[in-house]
Amino acid sequence: MFNPKAIYYEKEIENYKLGKELLEKFEKVPKVQIENHNNIEEMRKKENSEFAQMKTNLIIGVRKTHKYVENHKVSDYLVPYTSSGCTAACMYCYLVCNYNKCAYLRLFVNREQMLEKIINTALKNENNLTFEIGSNSDLILENSITNNLVWTIENFKESKKGMLTFPTKFDMVEPILGLEHKGKIIVRMSVNPEEIINRVEFGTSKLKGRIEAINKLCEAGYKIGILIAPVIFVDNWKELYLELIQRLNSELTEKVKKDVFFEIIFMTYSYVHTKINEEAFPNAINLYNKEQMTGRGKGKYWYKQALREEGERFFREEMKRYFPQNNILYIV
Repeated sequence: MFNPKAIYYEKEIENYKLGKELLEKFEKVPKVQIENHNNIEEMRKKENSEFAQMKTNLIIGVRKTHKYVENHKVSDYLVPYTSSGCTAACMYCYLVCNYNKCAYLRLFVNREQMLEKIINTALKNENNLTFEIGSNSDLILENSITNNLVWTIENFKESKKGMLTFPTKFDMVEPILGLEHKGKIIVRMSVNPEEIINRVEFGTSKLKGRIEAINKLCEAGYKIGILIAPVIFVDNWKELYLELIQRLNSELTEKVKKDVFFEIIFMTYSYVHTKINEEAFPNAINLYNKEQMTGRGKGKYWYKQALREEGERFFREEMKRYFPQNNILYIV
């Protein structure tokens, strides 16, 4: 379990059941009262080299922004939910675009308000909508601190309409395995080759644990997706990703392979990533490759079109060979 070095909290959380529970749970942890979880002056003044240390803090507040964003992939809407940021330190994480505001873990205690809006939105729509509740955090990780995912599943199961989905890089799925979810939850496990997990995805679960978690979740009746993401074109990328695909084929149960779907996402990167990583992780791999990458807006990069096309051909060919019956929702 995550043991924070310090807690920064808004006084308003004392008005919520979960807020009181968290303050009691971390009673002995040093605390700093703040005005706004979204603007912590002390954090903004930190140096890049302190990035990893910042992630040992926990911020607790009340979520005030509840705007839904339309999505056309796995879900219909991206929904602000019970957390933002993470305790892990993946070197490509898109939240670090403003690291001293977003990258550390923030918990929001007004979960009843957020889930009520999801359920009401689902009931009012003629279609059976799917809501992405984990686009800004990892709910399996968060659940180990708050039990919010268990609470969410237990309280959403009676909704007459709607589905919930979230991605994860963690294997601590035991708390949700025995829950009655009525098939309304889609869990999507993000995977990468073991070498990339070890060198780039600091603080996340190992590949073996992630695959075992997929099998357990499927056995418990959850709908399952697998993200091969982000694909990073290191020198031996074809060898590594072929080995990953073969390992998935070998270690996933037949029950998983019957219905699992895939998403494949190529890494995007930024100037901010480079500056933070070179100071916070000076001995780590350099993910920026000027020969492979091109600009994608101010200070942002993605792989050049020819390499992206080569990558897509590779994945479509190998996935057809090892997972011929399974759907690839998209490759981007």
